[in-house]
Amino acid sequence: MIVSMTGFGRAVTEYKNKKISIDVKSLNSKTADINTRIPGYYKEKELEIRRLLSQELQRGKIDFCMFVELNGTENTNQFNNDLILHYYNQLKDICDSNNIPIGSETISGIIRLPDVLKNNSEDLDDDEWKVVLETAGKAIAGCNEFRRNEGTVIESDIIKNINSILSLLNGVPQFENERIDTIRERLRQSLQEIAGNNTTDSNRYEQEIIFYLEKLDINEEKVRLKKHCEYFLETINADEFSGKKLGFIAQEIGREINTLGSKAHHVEIQKIVVMMKDELEKIKELLLNAL
Repeated sequence: MIVSMTGFGRAVTEYKNKKISIDVKSLNSKTADINTRIPGYYKEKELEIRRLLSQELQRGKIDFCMFVELNGTENTNQFNNDLILHYYNQLKDICDSNNIPIGSETISGIIRLPDVLKNNSEDLDDDEWKVVLETAGKAIAGCNEFRRNEGTVIESDIIKNINSILSLLNGVPQFENERIDTIRERLRQSLQEIAGNNTTDSNRYEQEIIFYLEKLDINEEKVRLKKHCEYFLETINADEFSGKKLGFIAQEIGREINTLGSKAHHVEIQKIVVMMKDELEKIKELLLNAL
């Protein structure tokens, strides 16, 4: 089955006086490109979060956002009163010595200075981190569920495109006899132009016809193209994370379609080849988002 790399999951929980919200979003990418937005209180656990995301989501452009809201009046952030007073006295001395009035905006400027707001929180305890991990797991599970649902839609479209290629391939044989006659007539005219109507060796002519028909034979390309399409469908059903493998098979399908087109020498078969290429491009575009 196909799993998409596009997904979103959210989980919310409460622990003591905190409301913890975690969002996990992923988009398509060739590798695991992980970005995290975590409050400073939990920064020491960032590597663990990254390992979890890489393990559960495999690859993609992954954004992990964690928000913490304090419930009630408890707040671990407090103003550093001594430092504020120190800053204020320094500014006052500067202003007095230069005849600059101190306005109401002075305090609002001071509270933005470094270390004015201090955090008196204790170290992160194991119980709280366990709750955070459980919440992250739920958000990741939601993202994976979104990915699987999206993958089902992608898989349905890709199977439809592969079946279209097989159906188009089945339309080639009806033109093959006409194709051979066209090639035969073209060669006959070319030989007549070179050697003249009366000097053409009929045996040599037939040998040349056989040689070129064997060279331009498309039977092998048809067989290989059919086998590649069948293998593509088998891989979709067998492997859960088959995006890259399906991409390689799609490349092989493309080679056979191109070779079929280069050997066609028939307008209707060329039209079929163009339609096959159109279906294959749709498949490749969809596979860019397959895990």
